[in-house]
Amino acid sequence: MRFTRRDLWLGAAAALAAPAVLRAAPELTADGLYTEPWFLDSFMVLPEDLAAADKAGKRFVVMWGLKGCPYCKETHFVNFARPDIADYIKANFVVEQLNIIGQKTVTDFDGEELTEKAMAKKYGVQFTPTFQFFGEDAARLKILAPQAREVARAPGYFRPDDFLAMFRFVREKAYETKSFRDFLKARAS
Repeated sequence: MRFTRRDLWLGAAAALAAPAVLRAAPELTADGLYTEPWFLDSFMVLPEDLAAADKAGKRFVVMWGLKGCPYCKETHFVNFARPDIADYIKANFVVEQLNIIGQKTVTDFDGEELTEKAMAKKYGVQFTPTFQFFGEDAARLKILAPQAREVARAPGYFRPDDFLAMFRFVREKAYETKSFRDFLKARAS
């Protein structure tokens, strides 16, 4: 069978017109935060959310956001838009999003119930987006001081490659032997 130029052109045009498989777009919530459809939707009881993540073989992370935050939006529309980043995070992490000035009730690892805003203050979260990566043992986290419960923190916006590297840093437990800066240097060499 021979193809003419017209056949090739029609085939190319049909391929371009075919619907592409697109990722689900971030959604804008009632409190003005962008969120991903794969983020955890829970009652915001952190020990239970950590246990559920552990049971699924994943790590638990909290993303702090703020309405109108340009870097939060950038995280959703640039970082999470990259399939390699979104796929890695979905496969290895459970992400719970909190509002740095929010009024919803959160139950912390120590059992204290407080608003999202009070929780942000308790943990010294001052920038958005901030990602808090927590240890894996809820019983141990209960007795630690708030910031000692974290194994890593990403304060502010990270470029996509560094963003993915931070999640790898936590998943690989590299924080046990080196700083994130040293982890990045080792990956660059």
